[in-house]
Amino acid sequence: MRELLVIAGLLAFSLPATAQDTPTRVTPEALAWAENPAFPKGVQIATLVGDPTKAGDVVVLRIKFPPNFQMPPHTHPYSEVVTIISGNIGTSHGDKFEKKGELLKPGSLWVYPAKHSHFAWTGNEEGILQVQFVGPGGIDYINPADDPRKK
Repeated sequence: MRELLVIAGLLAFSLPATAQDTPTRVTPEALAWAENPAFPKGVQIATLVGDPTKAGDVVVLRIKFPPNFQMPPHTHPYSEVVTIISGNIGTSHGDKFEKKGELLKPGSLWVYPAKHSHFAWTGNEEGILQVQFVGPGGIDYINPADDPRKK
């Protein structure tokens, strides 16, 4: 009986990780990159898994930053897990943009909690991030003048 309870508990904890109805496989050449009006011009996004507009959906995005780019300070309503796929990208947190710290290499990972202000930048090459979160998505800029939706 105890073994059944342990197995049931493990299954219950694994359900959010298996929220997709069917197995999913995504190859880099199949990604559909597009600009998003919530992000500065030049940034492109590809959705790999989930629907960022749906509450409770597990979402995996790739975000492509151009060379010599600065992503202004912003927050999200969700906690995010971010992994660098390619290029070198810097990131830090706070309400004011300042390049503090070194550029991180592919394979580096960071986690920012929900509503935590942060920013990012690239060096002389393009950078691609993979971002995982539970929807709904969203972005709020610390300085409203940085919000491309208001320009």
